[in-house]
Amino acid sequence: MSRAHTYPSNLCVLCRGRGWCGLSYCPILVKQYVSFKLSSLVTKREVFGSSPPSVFVGRVGYPVVRVGLSVPPETGDTAIYDYPEQWVGLDLNTILDYRLTLVLGFRLNKKTEVDHPVLGRIQEVALSTRPVDVELKLEKPPKTNILLDETNPPIGPRSPFESFRVDSNPKVPGVVDRLIADDVKASTAVIELYKSGLPVSYIQRALSIGVLGRRGSRVLVPTRWSITAVDSIISEKLVKEVKRFEPIDEFRVYEISIHDNLFIAILAPRKWGFEWMEAWWPGSTWNPLSSEVSVEGDYELYRGRDEYPSIGGCYYASRLATAEHLYKLRRQAMAVLLREIYPGFNLAIGVWFVRESLRKAYDRGPVLTTSDVREVLAYLDKRTKLGAKRWLKSSKLLQTIVATEEITKFMSSRGA
Repeated sequence: MSRAHTYPSNLCVLCRGRGWCGLSYCPILVKQYVSFKLSSLVTKREVFGSSPPSVFVGRVGYPVVRVGLSVPPETGDTAIYDYPEQWVGLDLNTILDYRLTLVLGFRLNKKTEVDHPVLGRIQEVALSTRPVDVELKLEKPPKTNILLDETNPPIGPRSPFESFRVDSNPKVPGVVDRLIADDVKASTAVIELYKSGLPVSYIQRALSIGVLGRRGSRVLVPTRWSITAVDSIISEKLVKEVKRFEPIDEFRVYEISIHDNLFIAILAPRKWGFEWMEAWWPGSTWNPLSSEVSVEGDYELYRGRDEYPSIGGCYYASRLATAEHLYKLRRQAMAVLLREIYPGFNLAIGVWFVRESLRKAYDRGPVLTTSDVREVLAYLDKRTKLGAKRWLKSSKLLQTIVATEEITKFMSSRGA
């Protein structure tokens, strides 16, 4: 039950944005601040500002999609508005402010019509590594209804544009120009861009806007799909490399608690395997009406998996963070990742949140190292609300690890 239910009806007057309701953000502050910043825009058809840059390709109507640029009502260094790699240390009020004050001007475009001159100008802005000043002329004032889903970061007001003008020069990396000119598969280009050090969010944007892939086969990719595709492509490549290394020689447990979410990653001294599990409390984003905690997940063994995971894009976002960490260690492991989502987290903000939270947890280092799986289970009992017994019952790989440990110890004692 949410803590909000235990407070009087004048809670907001008493709280004044201090978080007493239990939410990870204050809906009133966000609504007021966004309304204030957008008040001069919702009645106008012209928007001028520095695009972070930010682009969006929709999926409704595919293969004819909405594609366009997002611009905030301010100029200067706005890169943070569309840079998820820098968001994990920010409060949700700030992130929502960044996202919901971006005005999206879009046009309809066939997915294969990647050489259209107007789209070409959007592509130039999208591929810049620094903000680009853009003036949008919209067909009508932007609609202020907000788009929220599990994969995309929140999307603010939007309207079809009549035209747009770029008032500063985009800065496009040389490796991007070369790959656009080359005739290589999109997956090959994604890996090369990643190796060059460009952020994952940048690569997702490049794939989405239709500049990667073999010439003649390039298409626009809805932003939602490009995010998951890039996480999947890069993590698959890293996992292949990780499998060449020796397994770690102990259990390592990592943890981060952020925005009413608890993430725990267990790396076991085994060959590669991966599992992503989520426990959604009643009142949280995807479990708003139930009275019970809902636990779901998916996994892969050493040979990987052929089907798209039922748990969605978070699977690949978490696999990428895990594969990156193991690659840095030059070791492989069987990874079991557990996420608990509490009632205060009732807003879909995108899978970036999973990837970047886990990256931070891995960077911090393990909170527990041990050779005894019983200590791992004891830690789960201490730190999780669901408890070790319920997690063990729900997790296929955790069951495998515990069973293998018991068999190994039994065989060792018999041999002794």
